[in-house]
Amino acid sequence: MFEAIKTPYLAETNGSFSAAQFSTNPPKDGPDKKQRESELQTSIEELKELQRRLYASNSYSVLLIFQAMDAAGKDSTIRAVMTGINPAGCQVYSFKKPSEEEIDHDFLWRTAKCLPERGRIGIFNRSYYEEVLVVKVHPEILGSQRLPFDAKGSNIWLQRYESICDHELHLARNGTVILKFWLNVSKEEQKQRFLKRLREPEKNWKFAAADMHERKLWDRYMLAYEEAVRATSKPWAPWYVIPADSKSYMRMQVADTIVHSLKSLGLEYPEVDQKLAAKFSDIERVLESE
Repeated sequence: MFEAIKTPYLAETNGSFSAAQFSTNPPKDGPDKKQRESELQTSIEELKELQRRLYASNSYSVLLIFQAMDAAGKDSTIRAVMTGINPAGCQVYSFKKPSEEEIDHDFLWRTAKCLPERGRIGIFNRSYYEEVLVVKVHPEILGSQRLPFDAKGSNIWLQRYESICDHELHLARNGTVILKFWLNVSKEEQKQRFLKRLREPEKNWKFAAADMHERKLWDRYMLAYEEAVRATSKPWAPWYVIPADSKSYMRMQVADTIVHSLKSLGLEYPEVDQKLAAKFSDIERVLESE
């Protein structure tokens, strides 16, 4: 079963995680922007080959989960990191407000339908973690979820963490490599990105009035993120808390984490049946004679 690779941004998997230990800025002695972009391109090339091996071996699947505050850069990071991946081997899902059908099921149902098949990479832009982030910050949402009385008690968040951990352990045992990324942006950097959206007409569409309301709840969101990561960062389903105030550094780190995680699987192309391989020379001659 997959186990988390160690990086400076791996959230402790023993329940001792503290968000205060993770900066939103890259290290001062880290690579400059040009080096970051170069390293990202190197990782993209490596990821292309690893994705081919993943697809050919058809034994593991990969689930990448991205969670973040608004304007942290989830969309652009997914686009930048996965730019070289064969679309046939990759699926991206974005989870917004649940539909009526989804509310009529348990909170893991709608994402479970979208899990990647063996050999494929699945990407969740937001995920079932919304149920212990947004819903925890806005507990009034629970009133519309048609939950039985027993599920509305004070233990609901602990129960949901437990359900998530059980779900992810089951997936890991069956060959799904789960990598979870919290793109950790600062409140000040979010402010600057919001201002950019307001001031640049081509980016106006990205801004929603609700964004400002959620910004006012920043501290509550940070506490919800910390508690969720602390409860659910496990060796088989780790959280990586990536500094997001620099987009180039964030993308480089996300790509590097994915590459090293896939390398740890020892993926190889399947061996060709020996009887078929013995016929290759004859088949070559037939093709060349055409």
